[in-house]
Amino acid sequence: MKKDIHPEYFESKIHCGGCGTTMEIGSTSPEMRLNVCSKCHPFYSGQTKIMDTEGRVDRFNKKYAKFQTAAK
Repeated sequence: MKKDIHPEYFESKIHCGGCGTTMEIGSTSPEMRLNVCSKCHPFYSGQTKIMDTEGRVDRFNKKYAKFQTAAK
């Protein structure tokens, strides 16, 4: 490798603001902060919620109910 052209490499600490988890990785930044990490994100934690505002899911099911019964 050429000298003096690469950025400085750190063993960085990552802090998650959502759950408070701290992880260590290699990076060019000495410290990072995240809003959501893989331990508290709903997709990875399995705590997914469907936010049904204004009954959209019900309206969709009612609108396409005739296609579901015809397909069976």
